[in-house]
Amino acid sequence: MSIIETITDIDNTFLSRRELTCNFAGLAGKLKKLEAIDMVTKEFKLDGKVVIPMRLQTHVGKPIVTGTFFVYEDEGLAKRHVNPTIFSRLEKSKTKLAEAEAATQEAPSEDAVAEEKSSEDSPAEEKAVDAPAEEPKKEEKSE
Repeated sequence: MSIIETITDIDNTFLSRRELTCNFAGLAGKLKKLEAIDMVTKEFKLDGKVVIPMRLQTHVGKPIVTGTFFVYEDEGLAKRHVNPTIFSRLEKSKTKLAEAEAATQEAPSEDAVAEEKSSEDSPAEEKAVDAPAEEPKKEEKSE
C-alpha cells in the first residue's frame, strides 16, 4: 500500500479536536475520502473517534495527496463545529458504498441462478431444434 507521512499533528484544545495533516504517497487520483479515513484511523489508532476529512489536495506533477483531518472525541461537538454539508456528503458516500457492496453480494447469487437456468435450458433448446428437423423428413417420406 502507500506510506502515510505526518506533516503536522496539532492538538487544538480550544476547539477540543486534533488536527492532522498527512501526505499519502503514490495515491494521487486514486484516493477516496472514505479510504483515507480508514487509513488514518488505522495508522493513528483512532478507533471510536470521529475522523472528518476536511481536504484532500493533489499536487501537480507529483503522486502525492495531502489530506487534512479533524479528529473529535464526541460526534455532537463535531457536528456543532463542522459545516453540516460535509457530514451529508460523508453519509451520502457511505450509503453508496453500502449499496455497491450489497449489489456485489447479490450479483454472484443471481449469476449462479442464471447459469443454472441457462444450462438447463440449453439441452431443452437443442432437443426442440432437433425434433422439428426430424418431423419434416418424415413428411417427405410419406408424400
